[in-house]
Amino acid sequence: MAVEKTIGSSSLVEVIDRILDKGIVVDAWVRVSLVGIEILAIEARVVAASVETYLKYAEAIGLTATAA
Repeated sequence: MAVEKTIGSSSLVEVIDRILDKGIVVDAWVRVSLVGIEILAIEARVVAASVETYLKYAEAIGLTATAA
């Protein structure tokens, strides 16, 4: 019995390559309060991209300083 690879499946290497090529942002915000009193607040922003992808988009929105 032969094992066939389905067209829709991706290997881990392909997934990581796509994430580094396109980039991914995970933004989370959690607030815990009890009877209207805030006990804990957590904000997290995770960005995963290759340096090339980051620099390309950072320059487009003005996050990098341009050399004179």
